[in-house]
Amino acid sequence: MNSPKKISLSLSGMHCTSCALIIERSIKKLPGISQANVNFAAEKAIVLFDEKSTSSKDIIQAIKKAGYKAETINEKDAEFERKKQEFEISAMRKKFIFSLILSLPMLYFMFLDFFKWLPGGMSLPPYFGIISLILATPVQFIIGAGFYKGMWSSLKMKTFNMDSLIAIGTSAAYFYSLFNFTNFALTNRSLLGLASQKIPDLYFETAAFLITFVLLGKYLEMQAKGKTSDAIKKLMGLQAKTARVIRNGKTLDLPIDKVVAGDTILVRPGEKIPVDGKITKGSSAVDESMITGESIPVEKNPGDTVIGATINKQGSFEFTAERVGEESTLAQIIRLIEEAQGSKAPIQTFADRISAWFVPAVISLAILTFLVWFIGFNAGLSFSLMTFTAVIVIACPCALGLATPTAIMVGTGKGAEYGILIKGGEPLEAANRINTIIFDKTGTLTKGKPQVTDILTFGNLNKNEILKITASLEKSSEHPLAEAIYGFAQEKNITLSSISNFKAIAGHGVEGIINQKKYFFGNRKLITDIVNLPINSIEQEVAKLEEQGKTVMIIASEKDLLGAIAVADTIKETTKEAIEKLQNLGIEIYMITGDNVRTAQAIAKEAGITNVLAEVLPEDKANEVKKLQENGRIVAMVGDGINDAPALAQANLGIAMGSGTDVAMETGGIVIIKNDLNDVVTAIELAKETFSKIKQNMVFALLYNVIGIPIAARVFMEFGLVLRPELAGLAMALSSISVVSNSLLIKYFRPAKINYFSKIAPYAMIVIFVLLFLQFARLSSNMTEQENMINKTSCNKTTTCQLETK
Repeated sequence: MNSPKKISLSLSGMHCTSCALIIERSIKKLPGISQANVNFAAEKAIVLFDEKSTSSKDIIQAIKKAGYKAETINEKDAEFERKKQEFEISAMRKKFIFSLILSLPMLYFMFLDFFKWLPGGMSLPPYFGIISLILATPVQFIIGAGFYKGMWSSLKMKTFNMDSLIAIGTSAAYFYSLFNFTNFALTNRSLLGLASQKIPDLYFETAAFLITFVLLGKYLEMQAKGKTSDAIKKLMGLQAKTARVIRNGKTLDLPIDKVVAGDTILVRPGEKIPVDGKITKGSSAVDESMITGESIPVEKNPGDTVIGATINKQGSFEFTAERVGEESTLAQIIRLIEEAQGSKAPIQTFADRISAWFVPAVISLAILTFLVWFIGFNAGLSFSLMTFTAVIVIACPCALGLATPTAIMVGTGKGAEYGILIKGGEPLEAANRINTIIFDKTGTLTKGKPQVTDILTFGNLNKNEILKITASLEKSSEHPLAEAIYGFAQEKNITLSSISNFKAIAGHGVEGIINQKKYFFGNRKLITDIVNLPINSIEQEVAKLEEQGKTVMIIASEKDLLGAIAVADTIKETTKEAIEKLQNLGIEIYMITGDNVRTAQAIAKEAGITNVLAEVLPEDKANEVKKLQENGRIVAMVGDGINDAPALAQANLGIAMGSGTDVAMETGGIVIIKNDLNDVVTAIELAKETFSKIKQNMVFALLYNVIGIPIAARVFMEFGLVLRPELAGLAMALSSISVVSNSLLIKYFRPAKINYFSKIAPYAMIVIFVLLFLQFARLSSNMTEQENMINKTSCNKTTTCQLETK
């Protein structure tokens, strides 16, 4: 079976999370689609599909039919998203300015109602109607055309979205005003609707300002959303533009996209390393902080790897380019973060479910509000219609749709700054819920560079002969302990023997034939279970070394115990500190290792760990994870991402300690580039901070609707709390801006530090938001009272008030 093809699409035209759901539904209707993930905040879609059943053109066409735009993201154009974002922000700004210019005269007309002493206060009222109609029409049907298109697209999908709400609300105000204007003109036989007084019950300014304020909100929201992807912009800005390449003995300055693998590149002091490669000549210290987060420059010598976008501090060197373009470490990191920011966290399904029924429910509620006022309370048509419009406009799912993705975008970007690559919303949410972490011992808790400490002899062979046999056997092995023994033999200038029939026995050791004699070298289980030799005679000596935290490996022939080698691997400097921090977070810590119980417990004690899983074979590590999960634990596994792959996959969250280069190949949902255990603590703290913001955002969004809808429905009119439709539109925009702004507070996250500003700011925003809301309500109440008085005066002097006689 062919693996599905994955494409990333850049989307345009979405206004709320309902739009994202419409696009998802449109894509999933196509044959061969295995997964479609549309992210409203990132304005991207990631689609997995079978090329035999459908194509990328079919997917783009389906999105176009749904009323939106899509284009394949050009991986080679680093500026693609920035250019698109700048264009959309500029277009929205122009729309808002044009709409504001056309709406401002109508605002002046409103002032003239209240302040007759202003210029035109006595002469202009008869012309209010015709001028407002002329100004409001292009705002409604040209600038606001996108809302009608969006509504039509959603109707074709048999659903509703935010565009539906804005289109219905503004249309109600506009067409009711147009009806009143036309009725007045026909009744008074005045083609232009001119009269000696202002025509009552015209709400052209409501429709115009509603669209203007919604556009203002979208413009501010776009700007705020743009800041959530700052991390990617910074990473893209790190890329070198040119490289100094040596070809045919000549040094050439070439654009970065002209560099190919195998090129020899010269780097001088202070210059940026253009691509990944290996040093062939010279040495230097390199600042890798932009990739790993490590502030101390790293010494580099011939044979060492250098990473593109890092900075050469001192000394010149030449290196051979190995990974260029899309294969470079930086390109992999950028791609990983882009995919992470375009992904969904499981908690997002909650918001999606609400959004799916929210808009139809709001329309039903608005109709009910209208009927209750118009029929139940015998209110006038204009009053009931304005209440209907206010409810339609105030209740918008935008804030709820932005609650999760904006926080994830900022959180994953912040992680990248510290060399922590979070591969999406799912691992981020899992990290927030973790209550148990299992650490692999070798290379994770320890430095992974063991050294030979003791050589024991049990027969006629001397120590050098034991070392010669064991090093010859381990020469073909890739285990860290094998490398220690082989390296120690090289240091002692021991000449190694040739070996035949070499065999690695997983979780036990190795065997092989030297000079026609078969040898076994490994742990206790190898000797007792496979070679079937008793070890009682050496137990005391071996146990003594194991209690010191040393790993003891025994060498034996088919008949005799010959000797043993003890190897020690010291724990990392940051291990004990990191374990203590995690325990303070209430997380239970386990260490898992293939070592015997004594050695494992000695190392665990040094690290501050009490739960030890010892003598575990590599293939059984995943089973140990599963056992803890069956006991109700939510488990993270921390390992090297290669040997521990099954356990990392089995865990609720896999955290891979990477080397900083093969980030895309790691198994874990989170990759720690710097190989520092303190970064595991940072990843957990960042996840908790991010999900704290998501919960706050959801409270913002729901609180906004809980407060806003009753006020818009004029439930609290007796207390002077009324919300006009245009101010309801402004309040709706502020709700989305407050959610995005709260997500941006994650930028102030610092490891192991309490960010009081980030903790206090959300509550301050709630207070400010509620105060603004109440202020809008009071302002609306005052405006409504003044308007009613003016309309009554106008009604007394004209004959067109039949609509309000109820």
